Amino acid sequence: MQDCDCPVRITTEIIGGKWKPLILFYLQHGTRRFGQLRKLLPGTTKKILTQRLRELERDQIIRRKVYPQVPPRVEYSLTRHGQSLKPILVLMSSWGRRHRSRHGERKNSVAHFSRRQSS
Repeated sequence: MQDCDCPVRITTEIIGGKWKPLILFYLQHGTRRFGQLRKLLPGTTKKILTQRLRELERDQIIRRKVYPQVPPRVEYSLTRHGQSLKPILVLMSSWGRRHRSRHGERKNSVAHFSRRQSS
């Protein structure tokens, strides 16, 4: 199988990365406004969140709806195509809950491992 034919590669090109799975996790439960997503993803910047939302919109995973009012209101939701990712998100959530104790402190363990490697 050629690398470009790998279905996992195709999937990760569309929904992979640090922020896209989290965006999709929060949108699977319904429509969210930009400000709500920013609060749910405190480690991201406005610029990065905007870029990831645009990429998901470009790939027809999410829908962006702009309401012509002041201040502007923008809402994001999963498209029908995006809804097809719900089983993947459910499996990822289940796996994360089951393995939280092993991987929950990942940032601390990675930092500790990096310090040990540099010594």
